[in-house]
Amino acid sequence: MRTAIISDIHGNLEALQAVLKDIEKQRVDRIICLGDVIGYGPNPRECLDLVMKMQVCVIGNHDYGAVNDPEGFSAAAERAIFWTRQQVERSDDPEDARRRIQFLMKLPRIYSEDKVLYVHGSIRNPINEYVFPDDIYNRRKMERLFMMIETYCFQGHTHQPGIFTPDYSFLPPDSFHYKYRLTEPKAMINVGSVGQPRDEDCRSCYVIYEPPNVEFRRVEYDIDITANKIFAIADLDPFLGERLYRGN
Repeated sequence: MRTAIISDIHGNLEALQAVLKDIEKQRVDRIICLGDVIGYGPNPRECLDLVMKMQVCVIGNHDYGAVNDPEGFSAAAERAIFWTRQQVERSDDPEDARRRIQFLMKLPRIYSEDKVLYVHGSIRNPINEYVFPDDIYNRRKMERLFMMIETYCFQGHTHQPGIFTPDYSFLPPDSFHYKYRLTEPKAMINVGSVGQPRDEDCRSCYVIYEPPNVEFRRVEYDIDITANKIFAIADLDPFLGERLYRGN
């Protein structure tokens, strides 16, 4: 099984379309989305419609916030999620709106298959917990997380791609030339972000998983189009567009 794993699209249609175009060339059997399809970006409805065609999707904190009360969001993120909720609920066809809302409400927190886990945040708190690269220095946290997984856990949420290994190391993709063979009994793999990278690389990031191999792929897209859409929407902080150029 050859699987493309994407995460953190955040309503960035141009980035998602570019990634899907790249995925088409990779001869994958399916696509798994690790959540945060919406939030921050200007095209939540269009991104939801594309993700709804995928084989698996789990819920992210912004997806959850769009159909429930957002918790722990910054002022800009909270304002963006309320705007996003309005867009999801609004449609020329009420059936389309109902379909999108039901999709979000039915998303699972965890997807498990052949001892491999797929979550948005972490296995301990699938929706909200961040596992940052610097957490390798928090031995107690890392021990607890590794105790809770049986083999591998694919996750997103931080927008920072790389692999956490049981010896408390974090390996960014460029340290292994973007292709890694999983030989450890356990690992946590952050697949990065499609729509809002935060590792100082403005290109979209996603993963192709074909056991035991993991390949990180970077994809360019037209940032100007997405950023200008954000700048034109009063309820979206201009910072959300500006950061796309910096990749942070």
